Amino acid sequence: MISNSATFDQFITDHRWAVLTSLRKDGHPVSSWVAYARDGDTLVVSTPGRTFKRRSLARDPRITLLISNDAAPFNYVAVEGRATIETDDLVAMTRFVFANIKESGFDEPEDLEGWLADQERVIIRIHPERVSGVIR
Repeated sequence: MISNSATFDQFITDHRWAVLTSLRKDGHPVSSWVAYARDGDTLVVSTPGRTFKRRSLARDPRITLLISNDAAPFNYVAVEGRATIETDDLVAMTRFVFANIKESGFDEPEDLEGWLADQERVIIRIHPERVSGVIR
């Protein structure tokens, strides 16, 4: 389990989209919208390797992923933890993320390996340390 709360844990499993927050050098937070997938007790995000979030997490691995539903009453779960940057096994993990968002209308590129190479993509793996939220 990612959370000690079964309700929070299920919410994390059931949703697909989140706001990822990392830190600038000066400590100020920066957020971006991402798709994620659950891989056991960790969460994975596929992102281009040249993004700010990848560079900032390589410098400071502290991260928050705010998972939200898309309708009132706007429940959310925040997952705080540490991130690692993975450059191996990108095809399998990226397919895993695409499978998680397929119902949202997103399909993986036909030439997935070429797409990964062109964008120098990496996997951000989030290792949860604290989970909080509001489920109404």
